[in-house]
Amino acid sequence: MERSSELFARAKEVLPGGVNSPVRAYRAVGMTPRFISRADGAYIWDADGRKYIDYVCSWGPMILGHNHPIIREAVQKAVMDGLSFGAPTQREVEIAELMIRMVPNVEMVRMVNSGTEAVMSALRLARGATGRDKIIKFEGCYHGHSDCMLVKAGSSAMDGGCPDSAGVPAGTAKDTLMAQYNDLTSVQQLFDENPKQVACVIVEPVAANMGVVGPNPGFLQGLRDICDREGALLIFDEVITGFRLAKGGAQEYFGVRADIVTFGKIIGGGMPVGAYCGSRELMEHVAPCGPVYQAGTLAGNPVAMAAGLAQLSYLDTHPEVYTAIAASAEKLAQGMRQAAQETHAPVQINQVGSLVAPFFTPDSVQSFSGAKRSDLKKYASYFGNMLDRGIYLAPAQFEAMFVSAAHTRADLEQTVAAAKSVFESL
Repeated sequence: MERSSELFARAKEVLPGGVNSPVRAYRAVGMTPRFISRADGAYIWDADGRKYIDYVCSWGPMILGHNHPIIREAVQKAVMDGLSFGAPTQREVEIAELMIRMVPNVEMVRMVNSGTEAVMSALRLARGATGRDKIIKFEGCYHGHSDCMLVKAGSSAMDGGCPDSAGVPAGTAKDTLMAQYNDLTSVQQLFDENPKQVACVIVEPVAANMGVVGPNPGFLQGLRDICDREGALLIFDEVITGFRLAKGGAQEYFGVRADIVTFGKIIGGGMPVGAYCGSRELMEHVAPCGPVYQAGTLAGNPVAMAAGLAQLSYLDTHPEVYTAIAASAEKLAQGMRQAAQETHAPVQINQVGSLVAPFFTPDSVQSFSGAKRSDLKKYASYFGNMLDRGIYLAPAQFEAMFVSAAHTRADLEQTVAAAKSVFESL
């Protein structure tokens, strides 16, 4: 990793911590980050030329694998027409029409540039539509880095030891109320304590920024029922689950209706893009139709729209992808569970659809408090040893493994064999 070390030394002179996103610094695992030079299918190569089986998949959007030819060709063709116009294009209309066909309860779409921006805008819409200020989120769930969401957040905010952030005004944070994931009583209590003040409840339908923690039976429907009773909106943050669990995302997968849904880079084939969506009645509160202002010069970027349209069109016409990747993830999870059992390693393997996560604890993990009991030192050791065996995982405990359509049976078997070897050494 000589080249990666050299690049990291240079990066630390010009980038805070040597990175442009904190988790990439590898601080949670006490290592030097690998600088990636290229990717194809289920594999990535670092700057030193070493090949890895990739389960980060650019944090989820590479559901078909890296550098898929259909998406690559769409991008190459779009680039020939120009990179950015700051004006309407046909592709943004086509992808919105496709999303509306694929996703339940969505009648209008507003494109933005990231998942963070999608969530920030969705919250503003919820407040503007209801005339209320307070929001309920769940401890350990991550919804991007906008001010009101960096309160007891998950993902790299937690891995870095700072679930809150300096620079977030107390006045902003006071309107963010904290509930416990998979605990409906904690949600109802906040409504009772703040009558007719809560604009919305925002949730990751699958909590995939505390590892992977699925919703208990009835939890999501319970949120729907509470919001209906209290006159609040329900927001599904589907930056991770959207178009990954199913064509219609978590709403289809779990059969629960959300009022507003946010998406991230999966709708751009991995390129920088996001969106928030909802009913026509709600979305027409957004400018220029209504008083909720939100804008973006790069929103609906023509190249990102071309990539996203290619990927979503493929998923729409090849629903077997979802069956295949869920089966692969189940095979991976079962193999890792068996490896843990045979080596007597205290490891729990959670899996929902194509999302997988190991937790280094003897107890099942169904909540944020359970996730926090995972042994972070053991995860760091596991990560480093898996990396040495050619398996590229998230450099932090509180993230997911993403299985793509490009992962082969041989890739899964190699990963399970590597995990068993590492479990034996821990």
